Amino acid sequence: MNESFVIGLVSVAVLGGVAQWLGWRLRLPAILLLLIFGVAAGPEGLGLVLTDAMFGELLLPLVAISVAILLFEGALTLHLPELGERFGVVAKLVTVGTTVTWVLGGLAARYVLDLSWSLSVLVGAVLTVTGPTVVIPLLRQIRPTGPGGAVLKWEGILIDPIGAVLAVLVFEGLIDGGVLPAVTGIAKTIVAGTVFGVLPAWVLTVCLARYWIPDHLHSASALGLALLGYALANLLQHEAGLMAVTVMGVTLAHQRRVDLSHIMEFKENLQVLLISALFILLAARVRWAELREIGAPEFLFLGLLILVVRPISVALSTAGSNLPKVDRLFVAAMAPRGVVAAAVTAIFALRLEEEGFAGAERLVPIVFFVIAGTVAIYGLLGRPLAHRLGVADKNPNGILLIGAHGFARALARTLKGLDVPVLLVDTNARHVGAARLEGLPVYHGSVLSDQADEELDMPGIGKIFAMTTNDEVNALSARHFVHLFGRENLFQLATTRKPREGSAELGSELKARMLFGEEVTFEVLQQRFRDGHEFVATVLDEEFGVEEWWKAAGEDALPLVAVGPDRVVTVATREQPLEPSAGDTVIVLTRSIPAEVMPGQP
Repeated sequence: MNESFVIGLVSVAVLGGVAQWLGWRLRLPAILLLLIFGVAAGPEGLGLVLTDAMFGELLLPLVAISVAILLFEGALTLHLPELGERFGVVAKLVTVGTTVTWVLGGLAARYVLDLSWSLSVLVGAVLTVTGPTVVIPLLRQIRPTGPGGAVLKWEGILIDPIGAVLAVLVFEGLIDGGVLPAVTGIAKTIVAGTVFGVLPAWVLTVCLARYWIPDHLHSASALGLALLGYALANLLQHEAGLMAVTVMGVTLAHQRRVDLSHIMEFKENLQVLLISALFILLAARVRWAELREIGAPEFLFLGLLILVVRPISVALSTAGSNLPKVDRLFVAAMAPRGVVAAAVTAIFALRLEEEGFAGAERLVPIVFFVIAGTVAIYGLLGRPLAHRLGVADKNPNGILLIGAHGFARALARTLKGLDVPVLLVDTNARHVGAARLEGLPVYHGSVLSDQADEELDMPGIGKIFAMTTNDEVNALSARHFVHLFGRENLFQLATTRKPREGSAELGSELKARMLFGEEVTFEVLQQRFRDGHEFVATVLDEEFGVEEWWKAAGEDALPLVAVGPDRVVTVATREQPLEPSAGDTVIVLTRSIPAEVMPGQP
């Protein structure tokens, strides 16, 4: 076995993991770090990742298959209800917006970069593609609360096959010439993409609904059928496979016969791995000599794409729509380019150089510079801009309380009094009615239902407190939101109730973090609440600190939550007891304490 190949693969995995972790830790766009790590690990850097030597002619097919998997995974998350009345905006963005970007981008390439008309038209077509490989990770970091986030996600996934097909048709037009091949290519793409997208989705749905496939093979079967549809569509028309996997994903997302949540979880884990590997491998191919050729024209071209082309495209696409102004601005300020642009450019450049097109060698450095530049600018400025526009929460530390019984409502009132957003969910009409009478935001229904997914409005919510009497309901409710909030923000109450006869106790690996610790069970809280205990909020300062607070609260006090000056919520758990400091507000469940004894009550 070639040791350098092994070292290269290991380096890709390690560098990808480190970049993703650093991005999360430093709140930086992980894709930007992946590009930097890839260039640094390339042949002119550390020499760890020698992409061309490792894969040779297999590289671009592997990239194409990886992009197809990412598109399929992204399409599985596309649900029409999340768009509501904004579907028309998305439709215009991928038609009118694509055309505007193509035309204006091509003109900028011609007059700013001084490329030939042929290459300018091709560059404009390539740069219409944003794609889920860059948009979805940035949206996950920004966490927009308005409809602009859903619009960007839909646009990013749908524009990938459309932009890729457009670029391929333009390329084939340059090589072969004529309008007829382009028209024929569009027709064949639509037919092949639709047929080989819907057919595999139908086959998978039928097989799952009739239990012909065992559970442990569901994800593998879905992936296999998606790649089969991709390959068959590509046989009929080049790049039609991207449309096929997108159609298959959307079709599966809107069927109601079988549950696909476990398949989506597998695909999301695969997404992180593929994105990390793709960006490092493609960035490692860039040569320093190519980057040194970047000058003022390229920077001006990038500025025009960001400050002129994208805003005009979005303005024309959203004209007359009911998309709020702040969301239009947010959509106009988010159009990073990704893997598809890099992959198709690498293919086109080699062929165009062979055909003798003057300036074809400039395509790769120009497109890579646009990818790196847009990822850096949108990644670094996207989150602050979203906060400035009010379409994303700076500190989404609000609490979703599952259960609206007496002590859950009392805790919600206390948190609300400290300006912490709260939302209660319960199926019990009496509990819901009581919460509404107390002025608490509440949703009547099951948090696990499809209707709740569509109707729950959770701006500012960042943590889950599952507080029902049922361990299974608590665990399922918490896991239902794992992809939205992350495991570290999922909490459930412990319960002393034994499982029903004939059923096994719920394993610890299926539970969320123990809310307030294992000893603080639902029964303990309920009994204390009945005995007259109440939630008391106390502000700690230099004079009235932790020791004074403990003495005033008493030995039987239960410290539950601490709210920092910036409204960051810290929860007591088995692994991490509360360690409040000066400036924090501590919520404790205890007997009523006179104000002169507990002077820090807000």
